Amino acid sequence: MEGAGDERAYRQLSLWWDTLPGPLQPRPALDGDLDVDVAIVGAGYTGLWTARYLARTDPQLRIAVLEAQVAGFGASGRNGGWCSALFATSEAKLAAQHGPDAARRMRTAMQETVDEVGRAAREEGIDCHYAKGGTVVVARDPAQVARARAEVSEARRLGVGEEDLVWLDAAAARRHIGASGVLGATYTPHCAAIHPARLVRGLADVLERRGVRIFEGTPVVTIRPGGGGVTGRRPEAVTAAGTVRAEVVVRATEAWTARLPGERRSLAPVYSLMIATEPLDEAFWQEAGLAQRQTFSDHRHLVIYGQRTADGRLAFGGRGAPYHFGSAIRPAFDRDDRVHDALARTLVDLFPGARRAEVTHRWGGPIGIPRDWHSSVGLDRATGIAWAGGYVGDGVSTTNLAGRTIADLVTGTESDVVTLPWVGHRSVRWEPEPLRWLGINAGLRGVQLSDAAERRRGRPSWLASRMRGMLGGH
Repeated sequence: MEGAGDERAYRQLSLWWDTLPGPLQPRPALDGDLDVDVAIVGAGYTGLWTARYLARTDPQLRIAVLEAQVAGFGASGRNGGWCSALFATSEAKLAAQHGPDAARRMRTAMQETVDEVGRAAREEGIDCHYAKGGTVVVARDPAQVARARAEVSEARRLGVGEEDLVWLDAAAARRHIGASGVLGATYTPHCAAIHPARLVRGLADVLERRGVRIFEGTPVVTIRPGGGGVTGRRPEAVTAAGTVRAEVVVRATEAWTARLPGERRSLAPVYSLMIATEPLDEAFWQEAGLAQRQTFSDHRHLVIYGQRTADGRLAFGGRGAPYHFGSAIRPAFDRDDRVHDALARTLVDLFPGARRAEVTHRWGGPIGIPRDWHSSVGLDRATGIAWAGGYVGDGVSTTNLAGRTIADLVTGTESDVVTLPWVGHRSVRWEPEPLRWLGINAGLRGVQLSDAAERRRGRPSWLASRMRGMLGGH
């Protein structure tokens, strides 16, 4: 797919791309050197939200967005459509590292961001099928029940009330979701289901009308830091077609960060894959529930995630694909029959009524995982380089917070978001190969073995407890 420019190829990227209204015409590429105030590398959620809030704060700013493919080509147009308050690092870990107040502020900021995404979409006239139904995570065996109850107990210890996270018994859980074998569930209201490609493509259109220049088909081959000091050398985004010089260059490349010189070990691109069914009839939904389009998962270790789409499909995904040696990213990795077939079996296990439903779409793509599972955002004023990423799959909402934060850092706006504990965080680098390949794939295999053991024995896996540092979120 890389390098392709025809509409059919783009629509094959995901269900979301396939169901976009209207034609998909790539924007023109950069055709020479350019001088701007802010250059943004990457036209996904992070880059486009950053451009939006910068343009709103200072409409006079000259902003250019450089995209290797087309806006929304990466995770922004392929994800599960969970606009959630999930943050990659647990609140307990944030509290241990930064203090309870900082952790609480981060939680509150993420919860508010779920609403901000919906508010911004409405303001911009973007119909992204936003439906804030919350998230129900079911427990379907005794080990999952124990883990779910422990999660709620830990939340109470951290000051999280029932209005934010609650344990539901089996009967209450079934009022949300008609999955099989449900013994109980946790529920949070802080999540909205969205159509992710409608959001990212809508943002690009809005920004272009507002005067932000978006150059597609323009891969950045390197980002050069500025010199500062007496030299006043400005940072640059270098492409084959020209060099863009700016006061600030924003790296918003997520999983593709590994392709930039010097960044191979910054983020590990790990694949998450998805399937979607044909639209299902009302009889199915009467049994399956999800009437408010609640997003759903269960309390296994290997991450799964799903939603009821606005047109009545089940869109369902999960981990399970291997990490590829050398942080490789290739179109062939977007589809893996073994993983996609496993997802289809898991979906039918959850919803037996979907057994006869046709799976119409199979897709995937890489997410960016930092070594310490800690998302970050920041601006190095000495070099003029800003960055955000390492969302571990929780980026639909976190990118919006990142965009607001970078905008405030760049414009010097004093705000609560620039003091949140993820601002300025620097993750340690991943190990060199082959240690990176061995470690990540061993972790994946350990998670799978842990789930199998818990299904057999009905009690929490000792292996999972020893691998806790390697387990990520949606």
